[in-house]
Amino acid sequence: MFEKILNIFKIPDLRRRVMFTLGLLVVLQLGKFIPVPGVDVTRIFHPTDATTTNPLFGLVDLFTGGAFSMHSIFALGVMPYITASIILQLLTAVIPYLEQLSKQGEEGRKKMTQYSRYMTVGITFIQGAMFGYSTAFAANPVIMVGHWSFIFTCAVLMTTGTMFIMWMGEQITERGIGNGISLIIFVGIISRLPVTISGIVDQLDQGSINWMQILFLVGLFVLMVMAIVLLNEGQRRVAIKHGRRMVGSRMYEGRVHYLPIRINTAGVIPIIFASSILMFPAVILDFVRVSESNVFIDVLNYVKYMMSPGHPVHEVLYGALIVFFCYFYTAIMFNPKDVAENLQKHGVAIPGYSSGKRTEEYIQKILERVTLPGAVFLALVAIVPDVVIAQMPAFQMMQLSSFLGGTSLIIVVGVALDTVRQIENHLRMRNYEGFRTGTVLARRRRSTF
Repeated sequence: MFEKILNIFKIPDLRRRVMFTLGLLVVLQLGKFIPVPGVDVTRIFHPTDATTTNPLFGLVDLFTGGAFSMHSIFALGVMPYITASIILQLLTAVIPYLEQLSKQGEEGRKKMTQYSRYMTVGITFIQGAMFGYSTAFAANPVIMVGHWSFIFTCAVLMTTGTMFIMWMGEQITERGIGNGISLIIFVGIISRLPVTISGIVDQLDQGSINWMQILFLVGLFVLMVMAIVLLNEGQRRVAIKHGRRMVGSRMYEGRVHYLPIRINTAGVIPIIFASSILMFPAVILDFVRVSESNVFIDVLNYVKYMMSPGHPVHEVLYGALIVFFCYFYTAIMFNPKDVAENLQKHGVAIPGYSSGKRTEEYIQKILERVTLPGAVFLALVAIVPDVVIAQMPAFQMMQLSSFLGGTSLIIVVGVALDTVRQIENHLRMRNYEGFRTGTVLARRRRSTF
């Protein structure tokens, strides 16, 4: 295994790509320690009430590697860009102009990317101003300057920081290895691992947990990773066949290939959508401040209690929303009609089904059947850690649900698999053995359409 890793550094081009990627990721980690001017630096390295009690802020803090709780210029990370990209993808299904752009190849992709950047600037400026407002007018503010000047400073500097992170992500994708934006989120989540391990050690020293619980936690982590790998790699292969082709003066018989349909087409998006909706009660309560209780606040408090991870109502709604958004997002991203038309244009057909409407109906039927087990499996991956950790108070204090939760682990495992694939492609192109066995690679080559 170590010899295969050393092969990476034997190829000059691959070595430069890896070192370039690592260099930019180090810059990213150093940048999160640069606070917004006007913040009391003696207090920002202790989590504020907002970041520890507000689940939405906690999710952002997880993806930014703690930059949010440290009031860094990188506090928003790439979350505004992801939000803009998701909004643009959803608008593509309802705006004909955007739908046409998405079908125009490289030129259309460039225009869509440009629109995502413009939207990111607007979203980041608004979110930066909201961050400054919530910090300046908090019950225990950590600023040393005027309120409105601090809000404007946050909006400008956080917009600049997010655009700089976007630029680094694009540079990693173009000149480094792996998908830049995904790697930035990956590093943000992984950077919290030392804090999590330190918390486990402290709880062990205090006697709050024992070695059996730690072994159970490690076993749960391993099972979660295995489940996510199966979820990401699982697919239904649909047999397709080329028609006879005349090349020069020779006639070639059609060969059978396979059209892979993933069981988890939507990725981690359904979990993000579902968790965001269930966070609303807690977010509203954090911004509604009253001196005494009333019926409205009592109702919100009760709803917040039911929406807390581990509560049966929360988990049932969480699973149902994940299944719903799996179908919803898959319907937007995977259009059987477009697939059927592309197969017909390239002279490819599914054996036993005529081109056009029959092929479209067959692909739609397979997609619906494949999406259901994928959606249920994704829901279980998201729910099981919450239910298990909710039964262990010591693990709740360490906030392990945010690290072991489905959102973070699916991102980490998915990005790791994608990066390893790209490294293997570079190694195989230069006749170096990859990380996996030749049998597995050969089987993957045969299953590729």
